[in-house]
Amino acid sequence: MSSRINSKKISVENKSIKSGSMDEKPLFGFDLFDDLHDMYFLLDTTCEILKLNRKAADVIKVNLSFKPTNFLDLIDLCNREGVNNVFFQCISFNKTTEIETQLLLDKKEIEVRISFSFHTLNIGGRKTECVFTVVKDITEEKTNEIELQKFFNIVESSLNPIQITDFQGKMIYVNPAFVKSSGYEKEELLGKNPRIFGSGKLNKKFWDKMWQTISSGKVWFGEIEDRKKNGEPFYTQLLISPIFDKDEKVTGYFGIHRDLSEKRTLEKQLIHTQKMESIGTLAAGIAHEVGNPLASISALVQVAQRSTEDVFIKEKLNLVKSQVTRISKIIRDLVDFSRPSNFELQRVNINECLKEAVEITKVGTKAKTIDFNVKLSDDIPNLPLVADQLEQVFVNILLNAVDAINEVTDEKKEKRISIESALSKDEAIFTFTDTGSGISEENLTKIFEPFFTTKSQGRGTGLGLWVSYGIIKSFQGKLEVQSNSGLGTTFTIKLPVEK
Repeated sequence: MSSRINSKKISVENKSIKSGSMDEKPLFGFDLFDDLHDMYFLLDTTCEILKLNRKAADVIKVNLSFKPTNFLDLIDLCNREGVNNVFFQCISFNKTTEIETQLLLDKKEIEVRISFSFHTLNIGGRKTECVFTVVKDITEEKTNEIELQKFFNIVESSLNPIQITDFQGKMIYVNPAFVKSSGYEKEELLGKNPRIFGSGKLNKKFWDKMWQTISSGKVWFGEIEDRKKNGEPFYTQLLISPIFDKDEKVTGYFGIHRDLSEKRTLEKQLIHTQKMESIGTLAAGIAHEVGNPLASISALVQVAQRSTEDVFIKEKLNLVKSQVTRISKIIRDLVDFSRPSNFELQRVNINECLKEAVEITKVGTKAKTIDFNVKLSDDIPNLPLVADQLEQVFVNILLNAVDAINEVTDEKKEKRISIESALSKDEAIFTFTDTGSGISEENLTKIFEPFFTTKSQGRGTGLGLWVSYGIIKSFQGKLEVQSNSGLGTTFTIKLPVEK
């Protein structure tokens, strides 16, 4: 501690006195500063301590085993040269200078901001150059800065969208996750009210209650539906916490979102699955109730056909018989879906099964002008399945693709169905892509429902994809669809592979 940097002396004669100097005033009582919170020193041009206030004396007394005479003895060794340079800038240019550094005391290190200001004082009738020095303890300020920086880094890297608004609700900060989720640029969001995301699904009473809660200083929590810049829905769980100042007044609000999009998708899938299970439970009973009267009708039609030679009557009876056959097929599909298959699981070569389904589809007259592009991977292992059921699924999808292509009125458009198989990690994946008319977005969520069909009346029962969905689910697999209206459709089947 005894080592110090010798200060350069500046002669009074060579020093010009700037305006604001105190050379005509007597030395005031330094005890004026005793009741102030900061440390005050009066130094000569060699950094020797001439005066200090009570706060400075107390800090030195408590934290140092000796009483320093030079101000630089209080400065951390690594920073003394920097402080000394700032000190001489103050004297050389007669201006106030500042520096942030550390006081090195015996028991602790204090972060401080030092301010030097040069003055010429009249001491005992003699002009004396002095440096008035204020030392402010900024340890807490620095700690807060570090904590704030940590908080900023956490918020910036958070995967959850976060926003901060002022008291009026205008956004003053959004993190990168919020920018990504909303689809807006950061510049488009700052200064705007979050209502720009509003979907209109929640009424005014809902938002009034939210504002009433956070304005009273309480935390609000709820689920909301917003709209991204492109119009897509954005489901989040939102927590809003008031931000208080030192007087416990609300100055702003901190909002953190948790993306619920995946949760909502899973909920929809669960509801859909439960709906399919409920319909399947009812299917057996419906089939029984319809099947018995249908058998009687079929028998009576056959008796009537044998009992008449009238051409008109026979034509109408044949029409009735064809409708009875159609209803019988619907009943069989219902029964197949509603009860577990009696077929025994066997190791099936899925590629061979797929090839047979393609050949069956090609036989139909509607498929004569369609090109079937088949690319099958040899890596697909034999899996424990029911071959007939799996082939039924393939045929159902292929026939739907044929019908979709035949609905296209543009004769120049390519008529093609692409069938591919591939092995990916723990799944065997099969895709069926057609160049047909596609499926509208509103119908995509309905195509696996029973009796739903986009075909004209009498051309489809609306049970093919429903039954296919049930079969694939029974194999612990997935049946998915992607489509763009007018561009075509892709069905994807994913079957688990045993390791």
